[in-house]
Amino acid sequence: MNRIILADNQAIFRAGAARVLALEDDMRIVAQCEDLTRMTHALDAHHGAILLVSSTMQLEMHAVVTRARANGSRTILVAENGTDVADDLARLLDGVLFRNVPGVDLIDCIRRVGAGQRCVQRSNVTSILAQDTAGARVRDRLTPKEMQIVALIVQGCKNRQIATQLGTKEQVIKNYLRSIYDKTGVSDRLELALFTIHHKVLADAAARASDLLQAKSA
Repeated sequence: MNRIILADNQAIFRAGAARVLALEDDMRIVAQCEDLTRMTHALDAHHGAILLVSSTMQLEMHAVVTRARANGSRTILVAENGTDVADDLARLLDGVLFRNVPGVDLIDCIRRVGAGQRCVQRSNVTSILAQDTAGARVRDRLTPKEMQIVALIVQGCKNRQIATQLGTKEQVIKNYLRSIYDKTGVSDRLELALFTIHHKVLADAAARASDLLQAKSA
């Protein structure tokens, strides 16, 4: 059994990864962590687990790997799309994946690391740019209001919270979401959030919309 600690400050990615891994008989998520303190407690409580940790946590990875190894655990880093992982850090880690990794490759990597192998995915800039073409296409289809809603969905907000922040009614948000789903080709808010996170062009646009929304409410 591969026991997994998910450490990511993006709740939507944790939820998406958990949903993928929960379908596998040999995978069990023993902890989900959003910060260093919770991750440290999880490592101490679950010796021999596989730590799946995101680079967005902005942790000192050498120290993280050392702590994990002291508890008999292995470490897989999930890096942001298009970023470079230093060779010395990559050699230290048991696995390296990128945010846009398909579910089947995520599962395969965890199984390899669980079996004592290393699994290092190299950043494929050409592939990432090709995937971002889809992100750019969706970005250009969405209206500014729809982009704000996408940004709030990624942050884990419910329809009522979104309506409050945008000064409208919950039914209006539901209508917007139907339009957004049609434009992106997804069927629910989790798929929408994962699609956004996996496409850097769209994720950047959502982040800018979020910043603008926060500036207006300040």
